[in-house]
Amino acid sequence: MSGPRRRFRRTLTPLAAATVLVLAAGACSPSGAGPAGTSTPRSGGHLTFALASDPMCVDPQQAGNNDAIYPARQLVDSLTDQDPETGRIVPWLATSWQVSKDSTTFTFVLRKDATFSDGTPVDARAVKDNFDGIVRLGAKAVLGSSYLAGYRSTTVVDPYTAKVVFDAPNAQFLQATSTFTLGLLARSTLALPAEKRCTGRLVGSGPFTLARYTPNRSVEERRRADYAWGSSRWTHKGAARLDRLTFTVVPESGIRTGSLQSGQVDAIGGVAPQDEAGLKAAGFTLKSRANPGLPFALTANVARPATRDIRVRRAVQKIIDRREIVDTVLSGSYKPATSALASTTDGYRNLNARLGHDPAGAAQLLDAAGWRPGPDGIRVKDGRKLSLKVIWGANFGPNQTALELIQQQLRKAGIAVTLRSATIGEFLTLRQKGDYDFSWGNTTRVDPDILRTGFSSKLLNTGHLSDRELDGVLDREASTSDPEARAAHVARAQEIVLDRAYQIPVFELTTVLGLSPKVHGLDFEASSRLQFHGTWLS
Repeated sequence: MSGPRRRFRRTLTPLAAATVLVLAAGACSPSGAGPAGTSTPRSGGHLTFALASDPMCVDPQQAGNNDAIYPARQLVDSLTDQDPETGRIVPWLATSWQVSKDSTTFTFVLRKDATFSDGTPVDARAVKDNFDGIVRLGAKAVLGSSYLAGYRSTTVVDPYTAKVVFDAPNAQFLQATSTFTLGLLARSTLALPAEKRCTGRLVGSGPFTLARYTPNRSVEERRRADYAWGSSRWTHKGAARLDRLTFTVVPESGIRTGSLQSGQVDAIGGVAPQDEAGLKAAGFTLKSRANPGLPFALTANVARPATRDIRVRRAVQKIIDRREIVDTVLSGSYKPATSALASTTDGYRNLNARLGHDPAGAAQLLDAAGWRPGPDGIRVKDGRKLSLKVIWGANFGPNQTALELIQQQLRKAGIAVTLRSATIGEFLTLRQKGDYDFSWGNTTRVDPDILRTGFSSKLLNTGHLSDRELDGVLDREASTSDPEARAAHVARAQEIVLDRAYQIPVFELTTVLGLSPKVHGLDFEASSRLQFHGTWLS
């Protein structure tokens, strides 16, 4: 195998020793100090943040898109946290932990002062109830179901010690405990039906509490005054600085930008590429961070007649001109995808040489597959036109423009494309039904196990894959504790996904925020999601 790769950081996987003991560490990165030259951080105030789409579900264990995650993350704490600069896993609700040599058993010792906002303790029983509950949610826990794959049980060793056991090695689990998906909720919330948890009054232990969620309008949150158990990496201790947080839904990018410029909102997500330069010139702050995980891509449904043929999938891969899409639709904040993983993901391998724009090679593949040019330029086989259906969710502003350009590129090569947009909720339903040839989207996660989430036939498998070699590689990736050995499996998985064109990566997502000059201390987590605990207004 050739080409540079992003090496694993050893802190993300258990060491190959009998146990690993991680003691509470001091703060290692800021979460709240204002930028140089600003006034002293102050408490109080009401920050309004404009989302690009409706969250649909504010339950962190069911949420799957950024606009749901931003408000959900503020409501829950996690067992651990991850330093966004080093990748190191550090204490949060857990002060220490032990990992067995074979990565099947994880024992967490919890701090004893944390409570949910209904007054109940964040204890070992709460850990058990949450992990058991995520397993019961099944496919509704889009990410959590893969993080807990192979879950056997959680044992309450003592009131503040929980032992989590898996049937097979699970090397990614420690990093998963730092994510919002495995954030802990009170028993009163876990007892609710899944649908009510999406829109109801969630009870977590986080620095903010949910006051109200009005679908398609806003999420209202309030500071929890007695909060005192933040992540060990946060420099600001105690309660959040802001009194209130409002996440307001503003789907149109131009209106979001105008709302920021007029002072109607204090910050916006999903800054449109064409608005970046204007906002910066007008004195607004742009903050950006590349998202790790799966890049924006076309993911094949191999159960369909056309995309079942690897030659058709490979042809589509060769037709798409990634550089043209980035240069035409996006901005300098983005870059073309160069692998099945984004370049900021642990274990990333640069496979750009396999993703070249090659229309002539694509034509040869389509000819070999029996698709001949028709009278209107669209290729035909057995009297049927080569027409592909692409579904996509309206959660990222440039999606439509990027897909329309891809549609044009494929049309020139003799492939007709029908685009179907949907809300995030509708998109998930469409994927389950399988009435499409390619789905468009991305998934954010630092750990490369996101490949298993996306492409293992043993999990959700919306692409209807049946690839024993890939399953085997992904299983070994998930069960190998040695960082170098695991990196080799991750590299091979990326090669298989691209060589068999199960995924056609196009560009890497970058989270770009627009902030009023009065907003300070708004930080990115390791997964490029937002944490408002230390945010303050001048």
